[in-house]
Amino acid sequence: MENGGFKHATVMLREAVDALAVRPGGLYADFTLGGGGHTERILSLGGRVIGIDKDAAAIESCVERLRPYGERFTAAHDNFSNIKSILERLGEPALDGIVADLGVSSPQLDRPERGFSYMHDAPLDMRMDTSAPLSAREVVNEYGEEELARVISDYGEERWAARIAKFIVEAREREPINTTGRLVEIIKAAVPKGARKDGPHPAKRTFQAIRIEVNGELEILANAIRDGVDKLRPGGRIAVITFHSLEDRIVKDTFAELARGCVCPKDFPVCVCGRRPAVRLLGRKPVTPTDEELANNPRARSSKLRAAEKII
Repeated sequence: MENGGFKHATVMLREAVDALAVRPGGLYADFTLGGGGHTERILSLGGRVIGIDKDAAAIESCVERLRPYGERFTAAHDNFSNIKSILERLGEPALDGIVADLGVSSPQLDRPERGFSYMHDAPLDMRMDTSAPLSAREVVNEYGEEELARVISDYGEERWAARIAKFIVEAREREPINTTGRLVEIIKAAVPKGARKDGPHPAKRTFQAIRIEVNGELEILANAIRDGVDKLRPGGRIAVITFHSLEDRIVKDTFAELARGCVCPKDFPVCVCGRRPAVRLLGRKPVTPTDEELANNPRARSSKLRAAEKII
């Protein structure tokens, strides 16, 4: 799918939108507008969409491309964690569905100047919102060694986190690390040669970790899901696509928490907590991409889709 300057292959397009059971005239929020693929499909089915994105370039290109849908599409240059205030600002009391694709969009990866990719030499940036104060450059050059190791270990699940952090700190003492290419060289030097033979690119997990830290991606996720579900009408649905185990675990655990009823101790004869499930899960296991999609879009290979329906 091409969107002006945005060229982006939407992951699990049919599966995610089908999970919403879109009804004509219903109001849906796309938490991560990106290239607008999920939004356009919802609009084509007669829905109305509030498209949210921190990236001004994504907003600008989607506003232009989706202009034929008129007032049924509303763009919000904001963070999806602010869903309640976004709806209040727009005078909308509730939603019929939510879709969130938590991956970095192809345009962000493919534009070297954005600094997301370990495949291009570019300034260290990685900000989805280019007006945000914290960039990858500050993380790499200003975080202490212990804090760097924590970020790389927790968010990248990188076994060599401590060694990579040590090599980064030693390198920046000689001169600041300002480019993705220089950071990749340091990571390659830190990861033992034997560990680089198999598996993904040696910088993949560290770049993922720094990107998550820069954009605060995991900090907001659970609360944003809770707030989004709170604004769904009964029968409304939420579909979330994740791209790594940390995100998927948060989505899975948050959905399970919202689907849980009584939390009284088992030995209580009757329920006194009064808690009722807020959602029902649409499938116990996540949906994954088809072989056909993986052949056309290798970036989809780690994606998982989980969905739930509002009960109360």
